[in-house]
Amino acid sequence: MIEQSKVASAIAKELDRLDADIVHVGLFDFAAMFRERRLRRAELLAGADTAVFANVLPKWDIAESILAPGPYRSETVAYDPASIRPYPFEPRAAAMVADYTGPQSEIMPRRVLARQVERASAAGFDVLAAFEFEFIVLDETAESLRAKGFANLSHFAADNRCWSGQTAATHAGFVADLESLLRAADIDLYALGVELGPGCLEATLRHKPAMRAADDAAFFRMFTKAFCRQRNLTASFMPLLGAGFPGIGGHVCLSLRDRRSGRNLFADPAHEHGLSRVAQSFLAGIIDVVPEAFPMCGHTVNAYRRLAPGSWAPKTVSWSPYNYAAAVRIAAETEEMTRLELRLPGSDVNVYLALALMLGAGLDGLERDLPLKDEPIRGGGPNEIPANAPRLPADLLEATRRFRASETAKRLFGAAFVDHFAMLCEAEDAALRRAVSAAEVQRYLESG
Repeated sequence: MIEQSKVASAIAKELDRLDADIVHVGLFDFAAMFRERRLRRAELLAGADTAVFANVLPKWDIAESILAPGPYRSETVAYDPASIRPYPFEPRAAAMVADYTGPQSEIMPRRVLARQVERASAAGFDVLAAFEFEFIVLDETAESLRAKGFANLSHFAADNRCWSGQTAATHAGFVADLESLLRAADIDLYALGVELGPGCLEATLRHKPAMRAADDAAFFRMFTKAFCRQRNLTASFMPLLGAGFPGIGGHVCLSLRDRRSGRNLFADPAHEHGLSRVAQSFLAGIIDVVPEAFPMCGHTVNAYRRLAPGSWAPKTVSWSPYNYAAAVRIAAETEEMTRLELRLPGSDVNVYLALALMLGAGLDGLERDLPLKDEPIRGGGPNEIPANAPRLPADLLEATRRFRASETAKRLFGAAFVDHFAMLCEAEDAALRRAVSAAEVQRYLESG
């Protein structure tokens, strides 16, 4: 009898712990959508060393239009036993993430993040991260959305005001049931409640090691969408749904810990803002690199709608203690809690790429020993642009042109990834260049 492989043995151990006989195993694509197969335990373990998946995932766009040439074939993948978690929609079931090990491995988002985590580890750092998402719940089904042509959307909790105790009480059952489902999937929530405007909720995930934090965030969106659809509702993570809806973000929090002592390397209570020299260089790296690699935290046309005037989203590459208008918000309530919060991504962000961008840029700042030259912004709000702070790209096309030309992005994330992801973003922009909204027709049809 052939000895069971180490990977299969590790998977079996986790499935035993969860008493799981079914495994939903798949890969997260460039839109962070989970593409999966449902396998029984015996079949999964028997093929653990020879697993394959179709290589089309990095070759198509959000609409599943093929953009890259073939051949289209099965390619080898590696199962990640550390990613296994309960699958909350089916009894005795688990979910597990796989990664390509062949030609696609160089460009896939989860592997881009893994390489940055490896850089941090080689420098003696453990990376803790957490995501926070605003999202909109609509009183719509898949069928009603299509019948309406995705227009005139109906609100869930239409009377909600920001942080409304009344709405929280009215919909307490919905919120509690969602939290229970997420906890059943080993997604640890710090907070979940109502936020800004009709149907708007906010979920803050608890910090975890970097890859687990990204997996938690990706599964959070997937499971939240499924939970709502099962209740004849729709959860939206679009950064801006249109008039009458707030812009919504997907913020990333990060800190570095010393491998040996576990100490938070970002904290220095003696500093004016509680930031260590490590944190200052890390922050300087973010400010330096992010404008050149912005598509990694904004890869859709809609992500840039949220950055338009009148929104609370940051519009400059800036930092500040506790200021919500800053691109990077400093939070240093205690030494243990000191962290940097990247507030630029919309809620549709590819969580693996956004975290890879923040981590890779920060590590670059450390490696180059960059000083933190810029002063923190003092103002900022929906219609106030802080002075002397670099502006963000105006749209996806501008951001992608900067990204494709960036030698820094290629050095940090790999030329193959940059070229491929730029191609996807250019195609995404082109897909909507000829789309004309009702608002444009109303504004221009009878003018002139």
